[in-house]
Formats: sequence, C-alpha cells, structure tokens
Amino acid sequence: MRREPAGDVVRAKEMDETVSEFFRRTILKIPLTEMMTILKTWNFLSENQLQTVNFRQRKESLVQDLVLLCEENRASLNDAALLDIIYTQFHRHQKVWDVFQMSKGPGEDTDLFDMEQFKSSFKKILKRALKNVTVSFRDAEENAVWIRIAWGTQYRKPNQYKPAYVVYYSQTPYAFTSSSQLKSNLPLLGQTFETHNSTTPLQERSLGLDINMDSRIIHENKTEKERVQRVTQEIFGDYPQPRLEFAQYKLETKFKSDLNGGILAEREEPLRCLVKFSSPHLLEALKSLAPAGIADAPLSPLLTCIPNKGMNYFKIRDK
Repeated sequence: MRREPAGDVVRAKEMDETVSEFFRRTILKIPLTEMMTILKTWNFLSENQLQTVNFRQRKESLVQDLVLLCEENRASLNDAALLDIIYTQFHRHQKVWDVFQMSKGPGEDTDLFDMEQFKSSFKKILKRALKNVTVSFRDAEENAVWIRIAWGTQYRKPNQYKPAYVVYYSQTPYAFTSSSQLKSNLPLLGQTFETHNSTTPLQERSLGLDINMDSRIIHENKTEKERVQRVTQEIFGDYPQPRLEFAQYKLETKFKSDLNGGILAEREEPLRCLVKFSSPHLLEALKSLAPAGIADAPLSPLLTCIPNKGMNYFKIRDK
C-alpha cells in the first residue's frame, strides 16, 4: 500500500482547521437578529440545512453547528470570504471609507467594461506583485463590485482577520476603500487599479502620489480625522512618549448593569480581576489607537492618565 508523506497530511489538516476557524470567527460576530438574513443572502447552506439548526440555543453552540454544516458542504476559504463580505455589507456604516476619484488623460474615451475580465485582471496583477494575497469578489447593485483583500507578505500567509475592502463602481471613476491597518499596501492597491484602468494613480496624497478626490464626498471623513488628531494631540502632546512596557489595573468593584436581576447583580462581594496592557512602547501604542481607527477618541481616562500620574499600577474600587 502506498503511503502519503506525513508532511502533506499535516499541511492539509492545518488548512482545514484554518478555514474552520475563519468560519467560526466570522459567524460569531454576526448578531443573532441578523443571522438568518445573512445566511440566506450568502446562499451557501440550503434551506433544509438551515431548518435543522436550532437558532435559539447558546451562540457558541449555534456557531459550532453552522461550522459543521459548512464542513459537510466542503466550504472553501473563498466561501468564508464571501460570508465576511456580506457581513461587512450589512455593517458598512461601521467602517471608515476613503473615496478615490480616478481620471483618464485628455482625449481618452470611456472603455467598454467587462466585469469578469476586470476581476481576473485585478487578481492577477495583485498576485504578480505579492504572492501571499487572497482576493475575493461579490457583485452588488448599481454595477458595483465588492472586493475583499487579505494581505500577506513575501514570507507570511494572508491575514484573513485584517482585510481591506474596496467597493468599485464600474461605470463611474469612483472607488471606496475601507481604512486598512496595513497602510503600506495602499500604493500597491492603487497601482493595480492604475494598471487595469490606465488611469491616474489611486494612492493617497499623504504618500506623495497623485490622487483626484471629490472634497464634498470625503468632507465628513476628513473632519472626523482632524478631530481625532486634535484630541489625541491635546492628550498626548506632539512629542515622543516616555518608554513604558506595561500598565496594570486591579479591579475590585460590584457588578453594574442597566438590566434588572441576574446572579452577578445580586452578588454582594465585589468582582476581582486583573487587566494588564503590555507593549515594547505602550504609550506610543495607546497614542496611535484612535488615529488608526482601532479605538474611539478620546481614550478612557484610565489609559490617558498614565503620563500625568506617573503610575502604571492602578486599583479601581467603588466610591
């Protein structure tokens, strides 16, 4: 009997586990009130399969049941990416979007647009420039296509949990991009559009590259960014922060909730826990949270008071 090399078996198993975990995390973030609607929009699980699921059970158990159904259907990484796109479409208002306007040179006519050719070309151009990248598409209304890009590096596989999203309207010069944490990939994304469309580059002006923006469309986004920068500078200043590697908070307080009743609400003893933030440069990391869109501005006073108090160990008790 011929035996497969052990290494190949391990790699296949790891890939399956990676896809299953991607599904688990994606389904877990879908609110229960939207679960059925999003799953039906996804249209990967059949109506009969959905009827076998108890949507009133604990969410962890529900997620596990749905993941098992996905495995039975031999779902792929692209299937999980499509589910993530649909979830993002339902919650697009929660993201910060940059609007880019592309323009053709003088005398250039508008091209006849082939959506399938665009998808194929877009993916090939990105993969040619960066081997480790996954690209998924979902058509939307008004000749728009949603593009989900999970970036990797030359040596690391794509990070499926920090993707960038692009909404491209084929019959207009506009493309909308979500704020990606991997800002270094914006030039590559712009060059991809430029190569396919023969238009002017699609990068942000802050990168020193050309872009034509409609200031009316991005005004609200620009105003919010300016507010965040102003608030951050007021709290942390415009100078380098002192180097600090951790901050620790010891909580001793009674449980508080707007909901009546519950075991924790009736508990007389205070809740006790320990929360520790650590980083090679904690204060600089905290300072960058709001401008990066990871946290709201201003940050909690429990975090911003560290430099003023000259402390990195706090006890939080009821007054």
